[in-house]
Amino acid sequence: MLHMFLKKGDWFAPKRYGYGAGLPIAWQGWALLAAYCAGIAGALMLAQTGDPAEQAVAWVLILVLTVLLIAIAAKRTRGRWKWRWGERD
Repeated sequence: MLHMFLKKGDWFAPKRYGYGAGLPIAWQGWALLAAYCAGIAGALMLAQTGDPAEQAVAWVLILVLTVLLIAIAAKRTRGRWKWRWGERD
């Protein structure tokens, strides 16, 4: 099943207005978004332990997961990321 993630194709639709990606348009995008949400939920549970070291690890994990999501979404968005003004694009 891993080969399905490595296959060429777009996972996210571009935003109609502004810069970035919109909602996923392929199951791989939805799976990535679900994995991101699960990772953030796990990191937030880790952050609630009260131990400062675990809280620091949790915030670093949130940062790493967010950077990965943005990088993958930028690479897998139809038409790449650029500023859009609506229907004129």
